[in-house]
Amino acid sequence: MRFRKVGATAAAVLLLMPLAACGDDGGGGDGKTLTYWASNQGPSLEEDRKILQPTLDRFEQQTGIKVELEVIGWPDLLNRILAATASGQGPDVLNIGNTWSASLQATGAFLPFEGAELSALGGPERFLGPSFAATGAAGKPPTSVPLYGLAYGLFYHRRLFAEAGITSPPANWTEFVAAGKRLTRGGQWGLALEGASYTENAHHAFIFGQQHGAELFDGAGKPQFTTHHQVMAVKQFIDFMAVDKIVNPSNAEYTTPTQPINDFANGKAAMLLWQNNAMGLLAAAGMKPDEYGIAPIPIADPLPPGGKRVNSHVAGINISVFKNTDNRDGALELVKFLTSTAEQQTLNKALGSLPVVADAYTDPAFQTPQIKIFQQVLATTAAPLPQVPEESQFETTVGSAMRDLFARVASGQPVGEPEVAAALAKAQQEMGTGG
Repeated sequence: MRFRKVGATAAAVLLLMPLAACGDDGGGGDGKTLTYWASNQGPSLEEDRKILQPTLDRFEQQTGIKVELEVIGWPDLLNRILAATASGQGPDVLNIGNTWSASLQATGAFLPFEGAELSALGGPERFLGPSFAATGAAGKPPTSVPLYGLAYGLFYHRRLFAEAGITSPPANWTEFVAAGKRLTRGGQWGLALEGASYTENAHHAFIFGQQHGAELFDGAGKPQFTTHHQVMAVKQFIDFMAVDKIVNPSNAEYTTPTQPINDFANGKAAMLLWQNNAMGLLAAAGMKPDEYGIAPIPIADPLPPGGKRVNSHVAGINISVFKNTDNRDGALELVKFLTSTAEQQTLNKALGSLPVVADAYTDPAFQTPQIKIFQQVLATTAAPLPQVPEESQFETTVGSAMRDLFARVASGQPVGEPEVAAALAKAQQEMGTGG
């Protein structure tokens, strides 16, 4: 999933709201109208509206139900959802980042998908297993279902690789750093990243942590960010700028995906660690598909003790229905329509994401070598982020701690294992005080 700054207050509110479900006066329209909050997936809010509106027009033609669409940017989406959950004044249907599933489930504000609701969608078996695993806490009926699938991959610039004499993408981190150093020269950098994005940072804290054998939460759901394995995982990611020096220090200030992606498209950086929807953003930046290659993100070789072959989290977007909607049947019908085979093919092609239902992959657009790499990662080497109510708070605390570490590096301050350990200890302490 992709989202932006939520802030400590919002994270604290989320943990305090299980009883603050929507009241009877919220929801959408008049029974013939639905309100739908869609997350920003493309290069702009307007581009998303252009992509979504024909689908919603087809839905109206089939059902007679008009959908009032609002596309919301990631900097605002979670705050808007939290406010709606607390006040009862929300939409009928909305998109959520799938890593929020358990956190939002805990509010009690969303309609569970069980029994008839799931059967109407074809049952849980119709969805890709990894995507359906990120719909809520284990043992509880999910309060969201998958809508768009995403996974991380390594994007590499073919021309810059050829100029550096590198004939294949790196498969492990030793090769990755070595390639990055060869590619860092003359104002060009080996890797571009979004250092001020706490969400990107948190995703990599999880992915690198899995490879190091770390678990962010114990069996009781308590945070354990300060283990040696997790400290070394975060340090490895920060070291791309601090020690390996393959990342431009200015990336510490990057807050939007377009900044590192444009650097890559313009030849200022040779590699990206990004989700598959970057393909659409690269196209918008004027880069042609044959100008870059895609490979799985490297995996440590050998793996540290307890390390796992994980090179992505199960990323993606889910769709939920507010429990207090005044058009429950219409809202569920919209979810069914958006997860239908035809609309899954149409929307995911347009947005550069992956279908979340197996029967949509008959479309040739999802049989290209690049897409197959992401499919393989999602199916075999991706793991869901912890499905615990505190997950979104982990993202804000740990991701922000990593943002601050990048800022220290960029300002010339030392950042080694002690500094990383202290930052993660502070993040863990903030988990106990609401962020």
